[in-house]
Parts: sequence; C-alpha cells; structure tokens
Amino acid sequence: MVAAQYRLVTDGLHVNHMVLVMGTSMGCMHSWLWAERYPDVMDGVVPLACIPTQLAGRNRMWRKMIIDDIRTDPDWKGGEYASQPRGLRAALQLLFMAGSSSLQLQRSAPTRDSADAYIARWLDTRFAETDANDLVYQVDASRDYDPSTALDRITAPVLAINSADDFINPPELRLMEQLIPRVPRARFVLIPTSERTRGHGTHTVAAVWKEYFGPFVAALERAR
Repeated sequence: MVAAQYRLVTDGLHVNHMVLVMGTSMGCMHSWLWAERYPDVMDGVVPLACIPTQLAGRNRMWRKMIIDDIRTDPDWKGGEYASQPRGLRAALQLLFMAGSSSLQLQRSAPTRDSADAYIARWLDTRFAETDANDLVYQVDASRDYDPSTALDRITAPVLAINSADDFINPPELRLMEQLIPRVPRARFVLIPTSERTRGHGTHTVAAVWKEYFGPFVAALERAR
C-alpha cells in the first residue's frame, strides 16, 4: 500500500517533496513506513493513533476474531456469497467495541433503553453498508506491519499522537515509551482522556491535538 502511494505521488502526481506526511489509524501505520522507506521526501511526519511495532496481543486478537466471525460462517461460502453472511454482524460488534469511547457512549446513551436503541441503529446501518470480504481485507491488511526494526532510519522530525482512551492502542502497554527513543527526532504526545476525546476516533478530532500540531508544522516551515 505504501509503495503504491509513493508511486502515485511521485510518478503520477510528479511531486518529489512534501512538507508533511500525516495519517490516522491505518494511515498512521502508513506514515511510519513512509518515514522509514522514503526519509528524504518529507519535511515532517505526524502519525496519529497507532504504534510503530507489530500488531500483537489484544490488538491482533480482536482482528483475528473479526476475520473468524466471517470466514467460519457457512454463509460466507469461501467469499462467494450472494448476500452478506450473518457472521458480518458479529464482526461489526467487535469493530464497534474496538473503536468506542466509554465517556461518549455514556453521554449518548445514558439509559438501558437508549443504549439498546443506539447499538441496534449502529449495527443495522453498518451491516447495510459493509461488505464482509472488504472488512476481512481491512482488518487483516496490517498482519505484516512492523516498522520497529528500522526506526533509526527515520531522519525527518516526527510528532506521534495517541489518546489515552484508545482501546486499539492502549497506553498501559507503554510501547510508545519504549519505541520513541529509537527515533532520532521524535516527540510522543498522549492526549489525556476527557469529554473531548473519542477513543480511537480522537485522531479525527483536530481540536484535541491542534495545540501540538500547529507549532510542529510552524517549526517545519521555519526550517525550510
């Protein structure tokens, strides 16, 4: 995926240098790989909501369960289904929990009945617009992701941002604290859980992390 992006930017768009490479979630993973493989084509890198190491432990387990929910369903038919397999609904339930925020969900559904109605609406909507094979591909595409062995190759400044309420990248593992010192010019920011954070989805709430992002970009511009 990263090689295809690089070819699109350089061969297709004829861009040979970028001020910033920035991505969220899987795009965050892409950002780390961009920084390692093409260190001279960007001034800076901002990965949001990921960790630059192999996906293991719970982070791989919930993905594996999603894949198994779909592929072990007889309705999946080896991927040749005529209608979406029932296992897709179970897979979406796991996806919901992985990306959820307890504070926001408590605010949105503060009673038993509102919670039941909320998740029913969410699941019905997502089931109608999701393809099982596509979801399998999405969650399994990170199976060989592991930039941890080449972090010292990164020469561009890095601002890595995660949030404390991210189920997918839990701060209690302290993986970022172990890995960031291996990146020559990197800063790691962990956004505390608050009424403004959205779990894993905090990566798209710019108001939460703009106070770090703005000065970082300004510094890149001064250094040019």
